[in-house]
Amino acid sequence: MSTVAIIPARGGSKRIPRKNIKAFCGKPMIAWSIEAAKKSGCFERIVVSTDDAEIAEVARQFGAETPFLRPSSLSDDYTGTIPVIRHAVDWLSDNGSPVSEACCLYATAPFVSPEDLKRGQQMLQSEACSYAFSVTSYAFPIQRAIRITSKGRVAMFNPEHFQTRSQDLEEAWHDAGQFYWGAVEAWQDEKPIFSEEAVPVTLPRHRVQDIDTPEDWVRAEWLFRAMQEQGAY
Repeated sequence: MSTVAIIPARGGSKRIPRKNIKAFCGKPMIAWSIEAAKKSGCFERIVVSTDDAEIAEVARQFGAETPFLRPSSLSDDYTGTIPVIRHAVDWLSDNGSPVSEACCLYATAPFVSPEDLKRGQQMLQSEACSYAFSVTSYAFPIQRAIRITSKGRVAMFNPEHFQTRSQDLEEAWHDAGQFYWGAVEAWQDEKPIFSEEAVPVTLPRHRVQDIDTPEDWVRAEWLFRAMQEQGAY
């Protein structure tokens, strides 16, 4: 039974074309995730699940395996993460390499650290849970959020908290979009990740950045270079 990192990396990115292998601070984006997985020492295998031959070639250049091409039925805009990881786990098991723990590691997570991956594995093993995944806190109380109405005015989502002091509101957290450790049974049963069976691996906000738009990309590179100068990467 092996512990495996599975990096989903399909080829059909729309908002940032070829995002998974586009150069980010001197390396293809996916290379940062592969290298963090290698440095963590957590994994017997690092597998990239992709439908794209070019992505597969880049992944191999940086030390990952691509033992299969992901089927087109799991490579469209609507396929969720869990079925993709289940497919990889099942493929490995069916081909002589059964999995005990699998970590879904996103290809677009250059801020992921080997230490956080280790921490996630330790929490999965010690907390009697199905999943352990990265989270970070919202910078502003979500209870004070406002919407812009169809008339161009504003309205609170939770008007009952207009007079509530920020320090009296419960802190809220969100998925950091870096990694999801899971017991193999959880992936194979397609258990939901956001549930009582998951534990959070908390990250500071400055090491979390979604990269979905060109603006996100520019901001992430600025932040990454600043952290490199401080010796953080």
